[in-house]
Amino acid sequence: MPTAKRSTASGKRAAAKKTSAKAAAADAEKQTAAEQPSGESTLASEPRPSPAGDSAAAAKRVLLVDDDAEIVESMKTVLESRGYEILVARDGNQGLAMAESEDPDLVVLDMMMPKRSGFLVLEKLRRSRPVPVRVIMITANEGSRHKAYAEMLGVDDYIRKPFAMDRLLESVDRLLAS
Repeated sequence: MPTAKRSTASGKRAAAKKTSAKAAAADAEKQTAAEQPSGESTLASEPRPSPAGDSAAAAKRVLLVDDDAEIVESMKTVLESRGYEILVARDGNQGLAMAESEDPDLVVLDMMMPKRSGFLVLEKLRRSRPVPVRVIMITANEGSRHKAYAEMLGVDDYIRKPFAMDRLLESVDRLLAS
């Protein structure tokens, strides 16, 4: 049975990787302890502050609703690198259905999409949820009327395309921290 042998071999490799990862972590901890000035100690059980992209963000789920595959892929890559779990919807109807079924912590919503606009999705989300989900609306539209309407509907942030990914990350981190 070649399948069983491969499975056993891959299991041994996985166990070896775990063991070597634990050893590397122990070596790093010893190195850190050796580098500390005398009189200071680090307890293994002592909580350490975690950066925004660490495990604190890992539990946070972000739904990206946009029909532009390149923008979605860019946002997904950057947000996943920060530890966020990413869900993707390609049109307004799918975005609304996923927002209701998946209960994300934050929705990044394009204004102009097929089947249902970002405005209609935002309007429905604000009416249908007892605790409003955080929403960042992104758009290539320059008009100030659209921004005013989005704010009236209760959008948490409004970002015009093209935007720097740092701008998106700052907004996501800020909204999910509160």
